[in-house]
Amino acid sequence: MRMIFGLVLLVGLGLAGFAVYMAQGYIDQYQQELAQERAARAEQVELVPVVVAKEPLRYGQQVTVENLRLVRWPANSLPEGVFQTAEELFPDGKPRFRTVLRPMEAGEPLLQVKVTEPGADAGLTSRLAQGMRAFAIRVDVTSGVSGFLRPGDRVDVYWTGSSQGQKVTKLIETGIRLIAVDQTADQNSSRPSIARTVTVEITPQQVASLAQAQSTGQLSLSLVGADDNVTASAIEVDQRQLLGIVDTPDEVVEKEKVCTIRTRRGSEVVEIPIPCTN
Repeated sequence: MRMIFGLVLLVGLGLAGFAVYMAQGYIDQYQQELAQERAARAEQVELVPVVVAKEPLRYGQQVTVENLRLVRWPANSLPEGVFQTAEELFPDGKPRFRTVLRPMEAGEPLLQVKVTEPGADAGLTSRLAQGMRAFAIRVDVTSGVSGFLRPGDRVDVYWTGSSQGQKVTKLIETGIRLIAVDQTADQNSSRPSIARTVTVEITPQQVASLAQAQSTGQLSLSLVGADDNVTASAIEVDQRQLLGIVDTPDEVVEKEKVCTIRTRRGSEVVEIPIPCTN
């Protein structure tokens, strides 16, 4: 009987110890998860409201509050020029719409550079930077890079005309930005077209230079690469350089000096050579 009681006591103590061990494991696991959750909360990124597109927006489309929504965005990675409230986007007393200048996809933040001022359309005046002017250049299939020009591209401008009696081609402007091709100002248009005019964004001084060049010769455009930051140096080529003709000094041939005297013989006047005394 005593042996049975002792055996039961040992079994009970073992079960109690096992229960304590299991409970301690659950407590330790709970404490670890609680510590991890607290650490995650401590490292949580601050979120702020940002205005984003509710649907795809295309060039020239008018944007109202119905096309937009607010989302939470990390405060430490806000894009430059973002709108955080509807009041910033549509201030009191201003028209309640803006116009899209660059296409946006759904969920993309609305940026100041991608829309016009309140109530403005997508015309060229909204694309011009402070102090810049729009100027149209006549082009054709050869001078307009075979229709591959698009708004937003950069080009070099060459002038071909007469200078000092011979044809000359000269680089007159470098890296100027196109803001429209014919009547298209959409930078995302990929449809090639043979333009008759391109409109560039330049300073008033450049306007005067290009106007003079366009009236006295022919302008040709050269497309600059998207990632090309090299500024072209002064370039001028005339016909002699093009053909590889090298200017040589004229040879001076000294002619022998001849002295004569004139005498009359009847009705004729005859010149007779004589030695020169000087």
